[in-house]
Amino acid sequence: MRRLFLIAFCLGLTAAAHAAPRTVDWLDLLPEEDYQAMLEMPEIGHDGGEEAPGDFTQSLRQRDDLPEVMYSTRVVDSMDAQELKIAGFPVPLETNERGAYTSFFLVPYAGACIHVPPPPPNQIILVDYPQGIRIDDIYEAFWMSGTLHIDQTSNELADASYRFDADKVWVYDGE
Repeated sequence: MRRLFLIAFCLGLTAAAHAAPRTVDWLDLLPEEDYQAMLEMPEIGHDGGEEAPGDFTQSLRQRDDLPEVMYSTRVVDSMDAQELKIAGFPVPLETNERGAYTSFFLVPYAGACIHVPPPPPNQIILVDYPQGIRIDDIYEAFWMSGTLHIDQTSNELADASYRFDADKVWVYDGE
C-alpha cells in the first residue's frame, strides 16, 4: 500500500511539473489599489506628434503630467516565480548575432513606445529569451510562456516592475 502511495505521489509531481502554465491577463499584474485608480482615471490625450516607424530610440517616459498610477511600480507579490502564459506586444531591445531579439519589453497594447503615454511600470515586463525571436512588426502580438519574476528594472527606454524568463515565444494566434 505504501509503495502504491509513493508511486501515485511521484506521478502527481511529474504531472504537476509538466502542467501547462496558467494563462494570465495584464489586469492580474495590477494590485487592487492600482486597478481601482485605473478605473477612476480621467481620459488621457495621445497627441505627441508623429511616430517614426522602427525608431526605438525615444523613451517610453515622455510625459510628466500623468496621474500617479501611471508611474506605479506596485506589484502583485503572489505572481513572483510563477509559471505563466501571457500575450502582449514587444518593444525590441537587444539582438543576438543572428538578429533575433533576446531581450524586449512586453506591453499590453500596440504602439506603447513612442508618442503615446506608456503603460505604468507594473504593466511592463522585461523579457529575457536567450533563444531569440524575430520581431518584424511591433504591432503584432506574441504569446509567451515561462517564469515571471518581480524585478524592478530601469533603463533609458522604460521602467518595468516584472521580468519574464521565457521558455517559449510565438506569434499570438488568439488561443
